[in-house]
Amino acid sequence: MRNRRRRFLIGFGCIVCLIVAAAWMRASALQNDDQDVLKVIPENYKLVIDNPFVRVLEAHIPAGTEEKPHRHLRGISVCMTEYTLESRILPDGQWTRNERKLGTVYWSEASLHQVRNVGKTMSHTIRIELKY
Repeated sequence: MRNRRRRFLIGFGCIVCLIVAAAWMRASALQNDDQDVLKVIPENYKLVIDNPFVRVLEAHIPAGTEEKPHRHLRGISVCMTEYTLESRILPDGQWTRNERKLGTVYWSEASLHQVRNVGKTMSHTIRIELKY
């Protein structure tokens, strides 16, 4: 019984170490990405939380502006205001219009994309990106 428990704890510890190492490697790769949104558009994005598992960003895109191409990890966004955006996945995606309402929550996969705020109000979004 004692050996069984010891093997279980060692195995569990190895799994936890692998998960943490993978998250750390993913975070390191993100920091070296020249198209990471925090490097490309620091005036629109603020880092709120960063740990081995998630990265939380607060985004403000002024009305009438177009952002440079940038990359996000996969994750969930929560709309804090009502706004209208157009976005496209690069390199060859078509522009798609999105009417966002206050409180809307949506999922998006990791992508290199471009966004433009075509509405009359600033967009305000909280984005929770998964690192694993």
